[in-house]
This record gives sequence, structure tokens and C-alpha cells, in this order.
Amino acid sequence: MKVRFAPSPTGRLHVGNARVALLNWLWARREGGAFLLRLDDTDSERSTAAFAAGIEEDLSWLGLTWDAFARQSDRSERYEAAVGRLKASGRLYACYETAEELELKRKLQLKSGRPPIYDRAGLKLTDAERAAFEAEGRRPHWRFRLEATPIAWHDLVQGDKRFESQHLSDPVLLRGDGRPLYTLSSVVDDIELGVTHVLRGEDHVANTAVQVQLFDALGGAVPSFAHLPLLTDAGGQGLSKRLGALSLQALREDSIEAMTINSYLAKLGTPDPIAPRQGLDELVADFDVGRFGRATPKFDPAELEHLNAKLLHDMSYDAVRPWLEARGLTDVSAAFWLAVRGNLARRGEVGLWRQVVHGEIASDIEEPDYIAQAAELLPPEPWDECTWSLWTGALKQATGRKGKALFLPLRRALTGESSGPELAALLPLIGREKALSRLSAS
Repeated sequence: MKVRFAPSPTGRLHVGNARVALLNWLWARREGGAFLLRLDDTDSERSTAAFAAGIEEDLSWLGLTWDAFARQSDRSERYEAAVGRLKASGRLYACYETAEELELKRKLQLKSGRPPIYDRAGLKLTDAERAAFEAEGRRPHWRFRLEATPIAWHDLVQGDKRFESQHLSDPVLLRGDGRPLYTLSSVVDDIELGVTHVLRGEDHVANTAVQVQLFDALGGAVPSFAHLPLLTDAGGQGLSKRLGALSLQALREDSIEAMTINSYLAKLGTPDPIAPRQGLDELVADFDVGRFGRATPKFDPAELEHLNAKLLHDMSYDAVRPWLEARGLTDVSAAFWLAVRGNLARRGEVGLWRQVVHGEIASDIEEPDYIAQAAELLPPEPWDECTWSLWTGALKQATGRKGKALFLPLRRALTGESSGPELAALLPLIGREKALSRLSAS
């Protein structure tokens, strides 16, 4: 098996692009195959090196390494060779209509109740008519002549698909300036780079119908196809590279974990529960392209936020330690991480609790007499996870307090916060000297 992810470097990746990349990658790894990253950069006006680098950065951040790499801008000779073969076989023919003339034809067809299918006027031109167009300075675009046979394939997501070729327009494969269109370059690449399976959005289904004949015309094996319903936002609107809030770059800058995105996208559109996974290997193990349905999946940022918190709550100290060390947070121990991770929505929030444990805070003391009594009953060190219950048990017996009246004033005095990690775990990290100082701050 060999799959490919083929983005155009005309913008940064959004979550819809990432889903296609991830599922292709998981499929290849599940089947012991290869993952090709191909940059479809023939649109020289909009493609940039910065966007290309950004795509590679986004994929690397997700952990999606590639086994092979190609740029369409490096393969122009291969497209020219394919064009030559198609012309020689009579499957590619020159057309001279302008964009305005084609639009007028479409309007007249629709007005008369006919489908807007190209009328193959280019095939009927005489040599003299072609010469006249050339003399006017017109440069032809080139269309692929579809054969009058049904086009059918079994789609691994959508099931059996069938198109009647007479209901399709002969597609343009070559622009007037000589540049190939996606329909041609993609097929040439898939043949020559050995792609065996194509998983992409359902907006390409009509392209696939044309490309099936193009594979045959160029002597290539037709890959297995799987077309996924397109991802929308929570309101049902389509995604775009210009929708910045759901770009991978924006999500990364918002401190969403890469594995949160992977965990979410790997199951979105399936009946399987979405749960946080700590590594891609876990997602590979249960990947099944047949689990994806026909319903339109919606990307919900609120669900992603919830999943991100759940992932952090289960994240091991070994997994987060390189990130901590890279930021100089060497005083964040395994005990500290395990104590605070259950209260994090972003890993950057660890800084707040680091300040609570190791720094200075403004104690919030609303009941000074009660806090003074609590300071008198503070147990001697050494402290462990049982110290909190021993201390609060003694306070309960001495004051008759219980529940929030017992615990909340202590939390506010010790941490300056009304909620947070379990104090049974946090108190030994704060230590007796610092705790006593905070209790005596009034």
C-alpha cells in the first residue's frame, strides 16, 4: 500500500486538511504501507515557499512523518510527456473558446433546459479554423475526450459509484498557458509514484470519475478510492484555509495538544467513542476505513477543549518532562505534575501552580481567627499525603466545622485560590514553613 497527502501550499493547514492527512497516515501504518507527502504547487501565483514550510511544520507537529516526498513543480517534464502520449492517442484535443464564450454556451444550455456539458466544438474544427484562431492570437486549452462507456468503481466509504460519461464534460487538462491542471498532474503522479489507495474528500468524487478513464488512457492501474464527507464547523459551514481559528497553527498557538487533535480527528465521522490517546500507535491499532460513514461530521471546538483537558489529566510525567525542561521548569517534579495535572486545561497552566508551590502568593484570609487556630494545629514535618486529613481532622474536632466551611478558608489561605488540585497532594509540596507563613499572613 502507498497513500498520499497532496496539499497545495497556498495557505496553512486547517483541521479538515489535517483529518485527511491523519487518516491517510494511520491507514498506511495500519497496513504496513508508505505515506507520501506531495505538494501540489503548480499554481505559481498562490503557492509560496513559506506555506510549503508551514505545511511540513504542521504535519511534523502532529507526528505525521512521511516516507516519500515530491513537489509537482519539479515534475513538469513528466506532465509534458503524458500530454504528448494523450495527444498521440487522440484523447487530448485543442479548444479555442474564451472564458466568456464558454460561459455564454453554459447559459444558453441551461436556458433551453439542457445540462451545461461541453459540446465538443473543439473536435469539429477544421485546420483552417484552427489557423484562424491562432492568427487571432488565441492559445488553445486542451480537453480530455471521455469515452462513451459507464464509469464505475467501488468506493471504500461510499460504496458502489457509477457515472455515465455522456453526462460529464470533457475536462480541461492543460491551460492556455501550457500549465497542467490538477486532474492530469495528480493522475500522472499517482501512477509514477506508485500510489495504490486514495483517501480524500467527497468533493473529488466527480474528479475521480474522470480520472478513472485517465488512468486507463495513460496505462496506469486505477487506485482504490475512499471519499470522506467534508468536515464542517460546529455551525455546519465549510472549512477554508483562510479560517484562521481552526488552522493547526492557531490551535498550536492556543496550546492545544497535538494528540488531542489526532485523537479527535481519528474518530470524527465514525460511531466509535472519541477518547484521548497519548500516542499515535494507539490510533493505528484500531484504525478501520470502513468505520467512516456518509453523515457530515462537525468539528466542535468546545468538544476539542474538553478532550484536551482529559488528555492532560492522563498525561504521564515522562511525556511532559521534555517540555518542562525546555522551558527551564526543572523544579516541577513528578509528584508536582501528578498533583496538578487534573486541574489543567492547557499545559501552560502548570505555571500558576508552580507559583503556588514554589513562589509567593497573596493569601486570601477572610476568617483570621479560624486561620490562626488552623496554624496552631498545623502538624510537624515530615509531611506526606496523609498530613492533610490528619490536620483537617484535628480542626474539625476542635471547631466543629465540616465541609466547605472547614476546607475552603484553608485553600484560600494556602493557595490564594478557591479551587484547584487536591490539597492532600499539594500540601506536602508547599511545605510546613511556607504554609505556616501563609496562614500567619493576616
